[in-house]
Amino acid sequence: MDYNVVIVRFGEMSTKGKNKRDFVFRLAHSIRLNLRNYEDDYEMIIRHDHIYLNIKNKIDNLVDILKEISGMYSFSLALKIDPDLENIKSEALRILKEEKGSTFKIHARRIDKSYPYISDEINRAIAGNILKNTDKIVDVHNPDITLDIEIRDDGAYLFTTTVKGMGGYPSGSTGKCLMMISGGIDSPVASYLLIRRGIEITCIHFASPPYTNSGVIDKLEDLLHTLNKFQPKIRLFIVPFTKIQEKIYEISTEGYPITIMRRMMYRIASRLAVRLKIPCLATGESVGQVASQTLDSLNVINEVTNMAVLRPLCTYDKVDIIKISEKIGTYDISIRPFEDCCTIFAPVKPKTSPHLDECRHIESKFDFEPLIEEALNNLDVRYIK
Repeated sequence: MDYNVVIVRFGEMSTKGKNKRDFVFRLAHSIRLNLRNYEDDYEMIIRHDHIYLNIKNKIDNLVDILKEISGMYSFSLALKIDPDLENIKSEALRILKEEKGSTFKIHARRIDKSYPYISDEINRAIAGNILKNTDKIVDVHNPDITLDIEIRDDGAYLFTTTVKGMGGYPSGSTGKCLMMISGGIDSPVASYLLIRRGIEITCIHFASPPYTNSGVIDKLEDLLHTLNKFQPKIRLFIVPFTKIQEKIYEISTEGYPITIMRRMMYRIASRLAVRLKIPCLATGESVGQVASQTLDSLNVINEVTNMAVLRPLCTYDKVDIIKISEKIGTYDISIRPFEDCCTIFAPVKPKTSPHLDECRHIESKFDFEPLIEEALNNLDVRYIK
């Protein structure tokens, strides 16, 4: 059906009480940002219960654009008309004749309580007119077509299409985190889930040239460009990690290199986060997926930082993660054959239950502080937008 307005619903944001207004205005900002190429084609009206987009000219791919805005629970493509009952009957009949299907249901809501007809009277009047003038029949349980009618103080809104949005909270509304990102499948999915919760991500990646190929960085940039659909600008910090990694493999006992390497990564990430005034770290770790992600390993690795570490994938299995990566468009990029430093330097028999005392003993064999500072002083910073 044709439409002249989009009704945007908040969902979870409706529970925010006194803070709701701030979340709604952040969502409005995200909508404007994503529709920046169409600013003359619509008018935005913000109300306490919904955001309305009055459409002046057709916007290409509008549904696809709106589906990728976090904080939007759902939206409907609606036709706003004069609320006179005879006018509603006429437009409803026209819409039902255009829609494919043999069964229908009318779902009217009288939000404006001053309207002279209650919801049931509206339902009966509209349905009776359709039954009289078409071959369609009523099915209130499993209809081919559901025509929603909302009577508001500024008009009647008719729609047959409601699209599920991204949900969550608007971009940047709940804070910031430093995301430890590789070139694999998991960390881009974790990034998406964080963005969906209103967290603005900044990314850190550990590179070990010449052991790792420059194709890893190209892959990372392509992954972040894909995530730009959900967060328009992402900073990427690339850490030169070769010297630290070589030293770890020189002095580490069997099975411990990955654990020590992850501890060093956490140290570096924590210090960068402090410099950037970012309060927490995030990873793509999923419990039990690899040796460094057992509960024992995570506990030992986490010991080097007192920052909160967000792990949005901790309860997901690989099949679930792959499904999300395919949905958001990162999967085909992630499986490109360029390995990161964790993959290339993986030991044959990594420890699944490392001992903290052993980790501290290994780390006491070399002065890693100057190497960490050198790495932090030689960061490659990129802006993906």
